[in-house]
Amino acid sequence: MNPVLPHRLFEQNRLKLCKRLKKNSVAVFHSNDEMPRNGDQFFPFRQNSDLFYLTGIDQEKTILILAPDHPVQKNREILFILKPDPQFETWHGKRLTKSEASETSGIQNICWIEELESLLAETLYFSEVIYLNQYENTKYISEIESRDTRFAQSIRQRFPLQHIEKVSGIMTDLRLVKEPEEINAIRHACSITGKSFERILKYVKPGVSEYEVEAEISHEFRINRAQGHAFFPIVASGENACFLHYIKNQDICRNGDLLLLDFGAEFDNYAADCSRTIPVNGRFTPRQKQLYNAVLNVFYKAKAMMVKGTSITLINKQVCKLFEEEHVKLGLYSMEDLHRQDTENPLYSRYFMHGISHFLGLDVHDSGNRFQTLQPGMVLTCEPGIYIREEGVGIRIENDILVTEEEPIDLMPHIPIEAEEIEEKMNTGR
Repeated sequence: MNPVLPHRLFEQNRLKLCKRLKKNSVAVFHSNDEMPRNGDQFFPFRQNSDLFYLTGIDQEKTILILAPDHPVQKNREILFILKPDPQFETWHGKRLTKSEASETSGIQNICWIEELESLLAETLYFSEVIYLNQYENTKYISEIESRDTRFAQSIRQRFPLQHIEKVSGIMTDLRLVKEPEEINAIRHACSITGKSFERILKYVKPGVSEYEVEAEISHEFRINRAQGHAFFPIVASGENACFLHYIKNQDICRNGDLLLLDFGAEFDNYAADCSRTIPVNGRFTPRQKQLYNAVLNVFYKAKAMMVKGTSITLINKQVCKLFEEEHVKLGLYSMEDLHRQDTENPLYSRYFMHGISHFLGLDVHDSGNRFQTLQPGMVLTCEPGIYIREEGVGIRIENDILVTEEEPIDLMPHIPIEAEEIEEKMNTGR
């Protein structure tokens, strides 16, 4: 059972979806597959975010059918779960009962998975449109077929005359604007992430390994009842910080180097995403502080841009101009170089090669794209950075930002960010 999020949230989410579906339609959502690690183990299970958004159920082999115009009212919402099995539970622990699944989701009609075929056929008989789901990402295509994909193939074969539409676009729109309960879960994930960073500031010193720092983060997450990491943490010292998705976390943190941390707790399936860069020995060199403050300056200006009516694309264009100014001040290139640059390969991209932001929620790279107009209730990151391989330096600063009717709200104001505050906390008690 979900310990924090109330079933009224999931009821409300389903109602919002049903209002967007066409008349006499049915929508089907599946849990993620269990992914095999070897012959007798699976990797840790993570629920399909859309299914969780609609039900709060965090158990494998779960299926949701929504048919808001079905003539039998109890069949307008059906949740299928695994039947508890004493032998299974002896080895692996309890499964949800029908009453527990109902209490978590707010769905009254809970059925065992064995009943799916007959009830699905009956539901489709009364429908004119079938909405099917799948993960969609412009930058990532998995070679592994998901349960949703396999189901879609089966439906097309078994019901070739039915009209099929995708529901993923509707789900994206719904998940973009967070309800208060979702924002509270993200806030709590941010709070736990902040506690972990405070722990790191007291721990890091020359000679510790990146994996030891990762272990300290993990420890703080778990003792604060986070589910764990919202994504593979980046603990990158020295030149490793110039590799944007460095996750080996295996080198030694050396005296005089900077340590880039990109990490975030997951709480009730909602993610936090934070980046900080700290001096391994507790003191920035003058050049390191100059670089750090340049990124921090862009961070403050970019954060102020995250207001309703704009988009990540528009903000990113302004941030790139800000970085051109900062790069010139830092001596990375001159104004003359800017005037002569190839606009298809701009100079700033040598040192800032990723976007300023992405949406955040049930996934760390949550539903939504960079062209969407920002609205109150959306949560996104603000993460400028600078990466200079010639100097062996990578710096990124990142907080999570809530868009409101007025000024943006920083969900991580408690996490140290100024260079002097970081130095003070690292040196207190040493």
